[in-house]
Amino acid sequence: MFRFHIENNCSQTFARVAVLDTPHGKVKTPRFMPVGTLGTVKGITSEQLKSTSAQMILANTFHLHLQPGEDVVRMAGGIHKFMNWKEPILTDSGGFQVFSLAKLNSIDHKGVSFQSPRDGQLIELTPEKSIQIQMALGADVAMAFDQCPPFPASENDVNDACNRTHDWLKRCVSAHYKKDQALFGIVQGGCFEHLRKKSAQVVSEFDLPGFAIGGVSVGEPINEIHKIVRQVPPLLPQDRPRYLMGIGTLKEMSLAVANGIDLFDCVLPTRLGRHGTALVEGEQWNLRNARFKNDFLPLDKSCACETCKGYSRAYLHHLIRNKELLGLTLLSLHNISHLIRFTNAMRLAIKDGSFSEDFAPWQSRSKAHHTW
Repeated sequence: MFRFHIENNCSQTFARVAVLDTPHGKVKTPRFMPVGTLGTVKGITSEQLKSTSAQMILANTFHLHLQPGEDVVRMAGGIHKFMNWKEPILTDSGGFQVFSLAKLNSIDHKGVSFQSPRDGQLIELTPEKSIQIQMALGADVAMAFDQCPPFPASENDVNDACNRTHDWLKRCVSAHYKKDQALFGIVQGGCFEHLRKKSAQVVSEFDLPGFAIGGVSVGEPINEIHKIVRQVPPLLPQDRPRYLMGIGTLKEMSLAVANGIDLFDCVLPTRLGRHGTALVEGEQWNLRNARFKNDFLPLDKSCACETCKGYSRAYLHHLIRNKELLGLTLLSLHNISHLIRFTNAMRLAIKDGSFSEDFAPWQSRSKAHHTW
């Protein structure tokens, strides 16, 4: 049910065009994946989401376990039917919450004990439990349970997190038996090159259908992200999809694609949208700004999303200033379209041989911003 086929390679970089076949359809890479933590990409219907050319989206194991519970989702027919999304879905393992809810948890070799952010109830999440939840949710891709160390962290702490991640991966593999669901392993190692190399080697030995690079965008300087993006992909199997977790900025995605990354996710587009900010030509525009009051142009004349086809900057400014929910939805819808359009433009550029010129990741503002 799962097949990863590389169609084209860039002659100047490690960028590639590929297709990931899943039980719920194809994912054409490179591709940005919108985040739908609770089974919803915030403020956007499934039909609207489909109009952005989204092909795979994310949901979160930990949060869906808290509400409504994986048994409810399973009885509804799985996460696809529950949220009315017929395309591929990937579920995060809950490992990121080990990082983001650090003040509410304790970690040992067995797993993680959380204090629920909803009601304070003690919740134990182990590798086996994470996999059980993800199998009940029924996503196409499940992520292995890992420990994502914060930045900064000592070498000893990062090494301990790596060892725990590798031990938990072994337990995830043993617990996972759902044949129509792929399990992806996650490489950790923080900003320590030798630990990244060690983690990539250990995780690759499990011969899984895909691999992710975790532990990035957790507070480290941007140049450290660039180092990780250059170092890790060559250490992973060439014939499997590579997923860079938590990245959704244009320069970082183009650099990652140039180094052989296929998939991305980030909460950035909807988070910005909910705060009245639009992504236009690689910039962030605050639509509350008075300069948009009498601007009747489309938000982005080069974009064909519902927002840009039907609504002016002045109207969006009006909605945002009056805290109308429609404004937040329209900006989120555009922002998602913006990032997917960018990754699709990179895909086309790799196919026609112009990627290394148009999407030069070492430039702060490449020619690509004017061509897609």
